[in-house]
Amino acid sequence: MDLLSAWRVFVNVSERGSFTEGAAATRVPQPVASRRIAALENHLGERLFDRSSRGAVLTQFGRDLLPSARRLVRLADDMEHEAGQARLNPLRLAVPGFCATRDLAHLAAAGRRGGVPLDLLTAAPAERAELVRTREVRAALVAVPGTDATWSTPLGVAGTADLPVRTLYLESLRAGRAAPASPRRRVWIQPEDDVPHIRDRMFRTRDAVGLQPGQVSVATTLVAAAADVLCTEDLLLCSPTQAAELGLHWRALGEIRPVRGYVVTAAVGDDAERVRARLGDAIGRCLGAGEKG
Repeated sequence: MDLLSAWRVFVNVSERGSFTEGAAATRVPQPVASRRIAALENHLGERLFDRSSRGAVLTQFGRDLLPSARRLVRLADDMEHEAGQARLNPLRLAVPGFCATRDLAHLAAAGRRGGVPLDLLTAAPAERAELVRTREVRAALVAVPGTDATWSTPLGVAGTADLPVRTLYLESLRAGRAAPASPRRRVWIQPEDDVPHIRDRMFRTRDAVGLQPGQVSVATTLVAAAADVLCTEDLLLCSPTQAAELGLHWRALGEIRPVRGYVVTAAVGDDAERVRARLGDAIGRCLGAGEKG
């Protein structure tokens, strides 16, 4: 027996003094209302209504229970209202700053369709992790090594020149291999990849192949790095998707194969699992990545 439904019928019938009107207020047929009251009386072991009277007249037992029944029904109604409001509250999700507006809009739309309305906040990698820790956001896409990632994508270098090779070796950028008067070509690491598992590997490879320290550097912003690449022969460390968006030609790196990886983390509860399970594909598109199966 659904006790809450039975108590709701009891309150409505009691307040209206009629099984017919009480059933209508509960939005159930009158026979259903009568069965629920009978089942409730059987459950309690006492009569709630005087069957010898005309209309729905409470017994003393019914009058004693009516105040508590009203509180129960009112509490249930309040909980349903609060649950509805909670479903409408957006989940604030911190995302990488390189995500395209188009892809973020599709992610937000997927959230609405999937019952996870989103409030998206772009932030740098370290800031996203801190925002979760301080609970300024409910969840964040956090950068991790590719081996630990839910979503991952390979990184390579991109520039304005369409090179005849499919793989570019950092060693080929050594100053001694260019004309003496030529400026040293640089590889810019964008702020999103200023994380140890990418940045440190790039620096170690730079040193190992004999490049100058300034030839592999972290850019202040993605816009500044992209502008420099568009005006010079410099290269941008990026994903194939980013290269296409900027109109650049992408090549894999020869000495190393850096990977940009992400997981979703949450401050409390099951927010991380909800986001991953319901929005995994849309997040993958934002990141230019594929979700691991």
